[in-house]
Amino acid sequence: MLNYIWAFMILIGVVYGAFTGRMADVTNAALDSAGDAVSLCITMIGIMALWVGLMEIAQKSGLIAKMTRGIQPFISFLFPRIPKDHPSREYIATNLIANVLGLGWACTPAGLKAMEALAQLERERGNPEYGIGDGTAGRSCSASREMCTFLILNISSLQLIPVNMIAYRSQYGSVNPAGIIAPAIVATFISTLTAILYCKFKEVTSKS
Repeated sequence: MLNYIWAFMILIGVVYGAFTGRMADVTNAALDSAGDAVSLCITMIGIMALWVGLMEIAQKSGLIAKMTRGIQPFISFLFPRIPKDHPSREYIATNLIANVLGLGWACTPAGLKAMEALAQLERERGNPEYGIGDGTAGRSCSASREMCTFLILNISSLQLIPVNMIAYRSQYGSVNPAGIIAPAIVATFISTLTAILYCKFKEVTSKS
């Protein structure tokens, strides 16, 4: 769908430029945007390398393990049906920690592993219909309560350090790139709190 939307927008721009006699402006804008995209990618690669490296150091030093143990009560509150020794809890914790630090790239692998582990948990409970699609034609899969809760929590994404936004603002000439930190904390705190309240509300109403 996004491919169609982008293709439509490009087509509209070209047609409008042709009818208004501004094709040269359209061409120049396309070339400038291509250069900006390359420059932004280089900037983001450097930032990604820095933060992923810091995450690796934190993992090797045991800091991530300590943080994972520290948020286990929170995970137990949100996912009371997951056994305390189940591997999905560690993946969920790693994903949440990476999200809080603004490392969207680092949290994706842990998020996928968490979904796979939650699907395996449902199969162990005797619910083979739950899982994530494997591409098999005609196969329909359902999401368990834990999978839905994790997805909603992941989307709400509480962030203390919005690395991506700081990088974008810096790239495009912001005089204070880090000025987004306080608004981002407030906005993502509200979105995460709303996600938690919604998930617990659905949990309570599904039992009644």
